[in-house]
Amino acid sequence: MDATEGMQASIALARLAESVTLTEYEAGVYPSSGVRRFEQIVRFATVDCSKAGWLVKQRGIWSLTEAGRAAYRSIKDPAAFYKEAVRLYREWDASRGKPTTPVDESSDVIVENGGTIEKSAQITFEQAEEQAQNEIRTYLSSINPYELQQLVADLLKAMGYYPSWVSPPGPDGGLDIVAHPDPLGTRPPRIKVQVKRNAQAVDESGLRAFLALVNEDDAGLFVAIGGFTKAARDAARMQERRKITLIDLDRLLELWIEHYAKLDDLARERLPLTPIYFLTPR
Repeated sequence: MDATEGMQASIALARLAESVTLTEYEAGVYPSSGVRRFEQIVRFATVDCSKAGWLVKQRGIWSLTEAGRAAYRSIKDPAAFYKEAVRLYREWDASRGKPTTPVDESSDVIVENGGTIEKSAQITFEQAEEQAQNEIRTYLSSINPYELQQLVADLLKAMGYYPSWVSPPGPDGGLDIVAHPDPLGTRPPRIKVQVKRNAQAVDESGLRAFLALVNEDDAGLFVAIGGFTKAARDAARMQERRKITLIDLDRLLELWIEHYAKLDDLARERLPLTPIYFLTPR
């Protein structure tokens, strides 16, 4: 995984499949579900890497930790690498003080690598989270840009701010929303918002173009569905005079869910969400 900002699990799996020659078994599918075995085998193996502290999985994005990078550099043999991940997983598992439950070998869950109900639950949870996140990302990336601006303005209103201007369709000069902390707009700071629905992450140059629109007595809010590169996040964090907040898809959803009860019906129609509860793996 060469993406320093992490990678969508589906993309990582697809690239891995393209880089190796699958065995007949790996290329086969589970009879009951039609799911290809290869992806499930890899997902199962990543549970060990995750519990070893080498891999972070967050809403469908896989990212290597520094410990994971160090392990990759120091353990050259793939079999030894995975063996060490399994050893660390077992240490983590033993620390829980709970016995693991073997998977029924007649199920569609991988059992070659020490399958357990716990690992199966972890994979099920991750895949459900990935699917939900990917569907929301696709939806927000495909809606009319003006609708996305209105969605962000609705969220600001639900959070207690007062949007005074939303850019109409057409060129906007980089500014999409202006909001205030009070109804009359007499109290600082004035909030300037830019909204991007592009799939790719905003880089440092994109951030600096927005910074040019934000005065020292303003607060800048940059909403980007594709997220931000590390360089862009670092540049925002290093600002001493300008107040800049970056909101990626994860943060946007967190805020939308947190303030959902305060959204009006029209706002909810822009991004209707229904909670579905899964048993969270531990």
